[in-house]
Amino acid sequence: MSYKPIHVFAPAKINLFLHITGKREDGYHTLQSLMGFVDVGDDLTFEPHDGLYIDVNGPFVSPISNPRDNLVYKAAILLSEHYKIKPCAKIILTKNLPIASGLGGGSSDAAATLQGLAKLWILQEEPDVMAQIAQKLGADVTACLYKKLVWSEGIGEKITRLPDMPDIHFVLANPMVQTPTPEVFKHFRNPFNPPIQFSGRRKTSAEWIADLKIYRNDLTDAAIAVTPEIREVLSALGETKDCLLHRLSGTGATCYGIYNTPEAAHIAAHTLEDKYPNWWVVKANMLQ
Repeated sequence: MSYKPIHVFAPAKINLFLHITGKREDGYHTLQSLMGFVDVGDDLTFEPHDGLYIDVNGPFVSPISNPRDNLVYKAAILLSEHYKIKPCAKIILTKNLPIASGLGGGSSDAAATLQGLAKLWILQEEPDVMAQIAQKLGADVTACLYKKLVWSEGIGEKITRLPDMPDIHFVLANPMVQTPTPEVFKHFRNPFNPPIQFSGRRKTSAEWIADLKIYRNDLTDAAIAVTPEIREVLSALGETKDCLLHRLSGTGATCYGIYNTPEAAHIAAHTLEDKYPNWWVVKANMLQ
């Protein structure tokens, strides 16, 4: 019997803004974040196998020394343990996103693994179960199950799906320096922000961008302390023609610029590629 491989896209996550609202007794910071997902990301393929086999390839494979340390492996194990089945699958992960880059690549890979293996193992779709397993894997994994615009609160476990944004075009830029999330939080010194209400009920791109400018990424200073190159990336994006907003995503080091048209994003990306050939620079659009 032949099987058709199951393909799942693991999109990059972008924090359109990120506010730190407090710190729990267990050491985890509480936050509020508007998170979107774009059409750039990793790819995963799932096929039947007599055991659990994971192969990692792609342009950013080298930093992953042991695939079993990867969230993909951990997601497969947790899913199999919950349903009390043997974890049998061949998983091919193509890493197109830089490692430790503030784009939630590992979290998105983990969410895609839960979804791909659920199809491969013909499991009954139980969103609550998926969310519970996702929470055990990391703060952003629950949001990554949606792959759409979401409002995230708590330590990332409280997710509200929001209406889609209008077409907004991004340029992502990373100086190719890993910025580990734990190190960024160690350097976080800013005062906590009071919680806000956010409905996402904006109609035009101009309304969205005007509102986004009010907010911020509270981890920017801490990320720059860990990776000073982020300051140059933000400056370079801000200097590109027709850039409406530039900001750090997550804990970095990836930053993004927002543009009204694909042509403006195209020109900005080429400008950065020419000036900074060692950076990772891509155009991206929000998934709808």
